[in-house]
Amino acid sequence: MRRRRRRALAPGRGTLALGAAATAAVGAVVLVELRRVWRRGSASALREDDHPLLAAEEAVAETARVAFEGYRVVSTRENTMFNLLASFASTFILVRSVTYALRRHGSYGPLRNLRVGRMHIHHYIPGIGIAFAAGTAAIVSRDERLEPILAIPFGVGMGLTLDESALLLELEDVYWTQEGLLSVQITLTVMAMLGALALALRFLREGEQLVLVPDVASP
Repeated sequence: MRRRRRRALAPGRGTLALGAAATAAVGAVVLVELRRVWRRGSASALREDDHPLLAAEEAVAETARVAFEGYRVVSTRENTMFNLLASFASTFILVRSVTYALRRHGSYGPLRNLRVGRMHIHHYIPGIGIAFAAGTAAIVSRDERLEPILAIPFGVGMGLTLDESALLLELEDVYWTQEGLLSVQITLTVMAMLGALALALRFLREGEQLVLVPDVASP
């Protein structure tokens, strides 16, 4: 049978809009929190400081401390969701960047395409293995303290696998074709779902503190 002719990769408006929205959302959160810390923290205002760069450095450092302390005191579930989402998104961005560099240059330092004989080993193969191993360890282990740690390799495995989800659906190497953009769309959708789930968990915990208050007066 004659293979279908694959269209060259050309991101559509929907894909570009999803990517731009995700980038803008992350940047907005960082900037808003930096502004809040700068206004309420110990860093002096720009108009009141003769060295604005030093004030900005202090505000950034204080924002990092706020993030660290917030990460330390929240619940294990919230830490787990954050680690999962952060490792998933970081892996996807890193893998896309590396594969783009390999496509243009053939190799990039120590990085190169892995081949066994004539067979090209795609990165969804180790991705599935990493996710399975982390998921199995999380199920077998009874220590909740391991969940945030195991969420990191699980997110890495998800990123490696979903980045090539179009290959699994098409059963053909469509990574750099128009059909391959389905992998990007699936990954961005999953990121949005994980982010929404993380926020929902936080809302539920806050709601529990307000609604499920123990009645100390009852016997």
